[in-house]
Amino acid sequence: MVFSSITFLFIFMPAALVFYYIVPDKFRNVVMLVASLLFYAWGEPLYVVLLILSILFNYICGRDIGEKLGDSRKAKFSLIFAVTVNVCLLGFFKYFGFFMDSLHAVLSVNISYRELPLPVGISVYTLQAISYLVDIYRKKAEPQKNLLHLGIYISMFPQLTAGPIVRYVHMEEQLKQRALSMRRFGQGAVYFITGLGKKIILANSAGNIVEQIKGLQAGNVSVLTAWIGCISFGFQVYFELSGYSDMAMGLAKMFGFEFPKNFDYPYTASSISGFWKRWHISLVNWFREYVYIPLGKGHQAQARQVLYLLIVWALIGFWYGDSWTFLIWGLYYGILLTLERLCWDRTMKRMPSVVRHIYTMAVILIGWVFFFSPSPGAAMKYLGMMFGPGANGFIDKQAVFYLATHWLFYLLAILGSSTAGYRAIRYMVDSFENVRARKVTAAVIYIGIFLISIAYLVTEPSNLLLYFKF
Repeated sequence: MVFSSITFLFIFMPAALVFYYIVPDKFRNVVMLVASLLFYAWGEPLYVVLLILSILFNYICGRDIGEKLGDSRKAKFSLIFAVTVNVCLLGFFKYFGFFMDSLHAVLSVNISYRELPLPVGISVYTLQAISYLVDIYRKKAEPQKNLLHLGIYISMFPQLTAGPIVRYVHMEEQLKQRALSMRRFGQGAVYFITGLGKKIILANSAGNIVEQIKGLQAGNVSVLTAWIGCISFGFQVYFELSGYSDMAMGLAKMFGFEFPKNFDYPYTASSISGFWKRWHISLVNWFREYVYIPLGKGHQAQARQVLYLLIVWALIGFWYGDSWTFLIWGLYYGILLTLERLCWDRTMKRMPSVVRHIYTMAVILIGWVFFFSPSPGAAMKYLGMMFGPGANGFIDKQAVFYLATHWLFYLLAILGSSTAGYRAIRYMVDSFENVRARKVTAAVIYIGIFLISIAYLVTEPSNLLLYFKF
């Protein structure tokens, strides 16, 4: 089940909220855990057992690490064992097929194997479980003695499938107690509707353009058409992931939780480092806190720091997907960030902001080619079309057609991916002096977004997350 579905919007979410609000405070955590397991079991009836086993395993390991903190050697061994099991489970379900395919290619053999479907959310809840265990070892958090609380932290349905990745130290107190109010509920509803509009109206529209351009025969694509396809994918992946994160934050607020911001208008950045301070913030922070810093601890040599940076970005690439193109995509950003840190930073700061922004967007779009291509060879062919060698001229009728028929979408996409869209809505609301008129205007705007999203859902029911392909 996905948030942007009729079933979730009109059956699951209302039922979960009603039960959550009508039961006494002491039973709300039970409702949240049951709702989360039902949400997961809706599409993964077998893998819900894996999720429950993960909760039990990490609960036991967390208690074990906590009890051994007096003996650092034993505590470290317990931590390594627990983290290894978590990583191996993720590796088996997410990367076993990739490993076998790579083995076949290298050894020219064909070993039959059964490809298992990827458990939805395993990439997210595995990282959250690891952060819980490491924070106990670092004495930044106490081992959770309440199995119910830990179960909610690992399986909470608002962010189970696509994040944000929330550290345990940020959730520990909220699991015990949180405040509910109509104001917070209203704020959550605004976040949720905004995310729903991003996903249904903008991401799905961009995805349709991308699929049409991908369906064109090689050799019949102009340079401009290839760039339109790449730009459309950039909008698709941004509005899908940021939209889902907004929906997660909104749902969390409606249930009384606070999640950290995951996207902060990354396409307004004027450097690659600035982009990654705004894109999938929780993921980048997790890898910095739990991989990069431990690797670099005690090593001051610049060469080692560069090596660790490349390792981290290779892992980030693989976290997104199980193919060589994702590894290349991760290393691509690792190299760019290294170059910015070592030699480009001072030069770029002397450039006009417009030039820096154009450079940043061009580099990001080139990176997206590796992200959406099925193989490195396919990525190079698409890049060839974008830069001329494999293209059918610079501009053709198809490019003109896409720009002429989808100009409104691109205008909305530019507004939605920058602060301009938010400022426009604020301007419409604040143009009224009367407070009640402002509230009515805001309600009309967001109800309108919700109704338009539902209309899109009814006419185009195919609505799986692009994220699920990774």
